[in-house]
Amino acid sequence: YASAQFNLGVMYANGKGVPKDASQAVTWYRKAVEQGHASAHFNLGVMYANGEGVPKDYVQAAKWFYLGKANGVEADKAIRQIESRMSHQQIEQAQALATQWWQNHH
Repeated sequence: YASAQFNLGVMYANGKGVPKDASQAVTWYRKAVEQGHASAHFNLGVMYANGEGVPKDYVQAAKWFYLGKANGVEADKAIRQIESRMSHQQIEQAQALATQWWQNHH
């Protein structure tokens, strides 16, 4: 159940009711993403942007922010912030990865 998986991710990310564990948060966000949970895309982007539970990776962060936005999540501010830290080539790479993911999952 995507919402339950997303909620577990939030719980692990914040240490609410469970020990704080960024790696577990990422695991649960990924499960929710695979089922189309829009906010999980955004939260996964945050994890990559901050290097929490995964290595810091702006390309991956932007990819997940783009996918969150495509699913209706307000992500413009996060996208602007992450793109300001990226080269034009990295932005293009993130856009291509997001497009590829979208095509493979829809």
